[in-house]
Amino acid sequence: MKLEEVKQALVKRGFAAEVFATGAEAADFAMTLVEAAANVGWGGSETVKQIGLRDRVVASGKEIRDHRTDCDLFLLSANALTADGRIVNIDGTGNRVAASIYGPREVVFIVGRNKIVEGGLDAAVARIKRCACPPNCRRLGKRTPCAATGECADCDSPDRICKVTVVHERPPSHTLTRVLLVDEDLGY
Repeated sequence: MKLEEVKQALVKRGFAAEVFATGAEAADFAMTLVEAAANVGWGGSETVKQIGLRDRVVASGKEIRDHRTDCDLFLLSANALTADGRIVNIDGTGNRVAASIYGPREVVFIVGRNKIVEGGLDAAVARIKRCACPPNCRRLGKRTPCAATGECADCDSPDRICKVTVVHERPPSHTLTRVLLVDEDLGY
């Protein structure tokens, strides 16, 4: 799947979208948005950390609000992005996905090519449970079957992080929602 085609699918759905060759280029662009914001929220994204954006925001002196809806600009990634332009995230607490829906003036998803799936929502959820949830459970020290085995068991563990699934079909009303597509594998 070509990133330009995914960009067009996102634009057709009403998202602002850009394509970047590298995470560094996406981070440079995102910093222009950070400079215009009074404060910045962050959704705990490994992608945002991986491209150095979180460190750059902190170094800029901007106030950073972790997992909060009361910010001008909210930075996160997607667990999956369908080729037809739907953004899919699964969350345990809901704070990350809540901020992507309501509160911030602008939301910016930074998405590596590895998170794009063909086959619609079922393929997106399958990708998340296969590629994102197990490593996130390990990273967060969760006691779940997927943290131990690397495979989703659709568990009932109290540590389960697959509790809230959000699909952005289109941008929420009153929120500028951007997707920065990166031609690199980023995050989980």
